[in-house]
Amino acid sequence: MSWETDVLGAPYAVEAFALKPDVEGAVEANLVRLESGEGGSSRAVLHVHGFCDYFFQTEYAQWWADRGYDFYALDLRKYGRSLRDHQTPGYVDDLSEYFEELDLAWQMITERDGHDSVLLSAHSTGGLTVPLWARERAVPFRAMVLNSPWVDMHGPFLMRLGAQVVRRVGAYQPRREIPRNRSTIYAQGLHASMSGEWDYDLAWKPPESWPVYAGWVRAIKRGQATLSEGLDLRSPALVLTSARTGRPNDLTDEVWSTDIVLDVTRMRRCAPALGRHVTVVAVDGAMHDVVLSRAPARSRVYDEIDRWLRAYVEVDPGGR
Repeated sequence: MSWETDVLGAPYAVEAFALKPDVEGAVEANLVRLESGEGGSSRAVLHVHGFCDYFFQTEYAQWWADRGYDFYALDLRKYGRSLRDHQTPGYVDDLSEYFEELDLAWQMITERDGHDSVLLSAHSTGGLTVPLWARERAVPFRAMVLNSPWVDMHGPFLMRLGAQVVRRVGAYQPRREIPRNRSTIYAQGLHASMSGEWDYDLAWKPPESWPVYAGWVRAIKRGQATLSEGLDLRSPALVLTSARTGRPNDLTDEVWSTDIVLDVTRMRRCAPALGRHVTVVAVDGAMHDVVLSRAPARSRVYDEIDRWLRAYVEVDPGGR
C-alpha cells in the first residue's frame, strides 16, 4: 500500500487497501488524506460519508486542515473510489461489515501515521455506522462530529415496512429491491451542472440514488435499534442538523434551506442515545449535508463546530 495522487488532485492523496472478499468477489476500501501542513501534526480527523455518496467535500477537509488537523476520509466498500463493476453499490447485510475498513483506517492513522488525538466525523448513514463501530471497538477517539446522522427510520417507503416485514424479507430475500420514489431533486440542488454549486462524480453519486434492498434496510434498522438502546459513548459528540425538514415536489427554495432527505426532528430526538456528552445544533437554512449548504448556512455550520471545539475539545490555549 502506498499513497498516490487522488482524483481530486494534489494535495489530496489516496491509498487503496484490500479487504476480505465477500460473495460478490474482491473488496477494497480507499483512504483519502489531506495533510495540514503542520509538519507532523499529532491531530487528525477520520471522516465517513453517507449512502450513495463518497468523499468530495474539499472545503470541509480544508477547514480542518487549516485548524492543524490532518484530514482523512474513508470511502467505504462499494462506494465511490472503492466501487467495482462486480459489486452492488452500497450493499451490506450488516453494518458491522464496515468495521474491517474502519479498523484498518484507524490503525493507519494512529499506529502507522502517528496521530494520538483523532476526531471522528460522519454524515447520514455514516453517522449511524461510525458510532456503532466506536462503541463495539471501544475506540479511544477524542470527539465526534455527526452531520445529519441517520439514527432513525424515515420516509413513506420505509415506514410502510414494519419491523416484522423487514426482518422476514431481509432474512430470506435480502436482494429484493424495495420500491421507492427515486427523486433527483436533492441532486439538482447540489450539482454544478444543474442548479447547485458542487462538482462531483455523477457515476459515484448518481442523481437518482442507488436502489435499496431488503437486506440493507434490515441492516439499517438493526443498527438503529442498537443505537436507540444507548451507546454510552464517553467522548464529546456534536450533532448538526438543518432546522427544518422539507418535502418539496419541485425545485423551490426548500431544496436549499431544509433537509429533504431525513426527518430532523427524529434525528434530534434520538441523538442523546449516542452518549453522555451530546450537543445538538439545528442550523437555519441548512441542507441535508450541512457542509454543502449555501454560503450563509454553511458559515453558521463552521461557526458552530468552531464554538464546540473551543468549548469541549481544544482545551489548551494553543488548541493542540
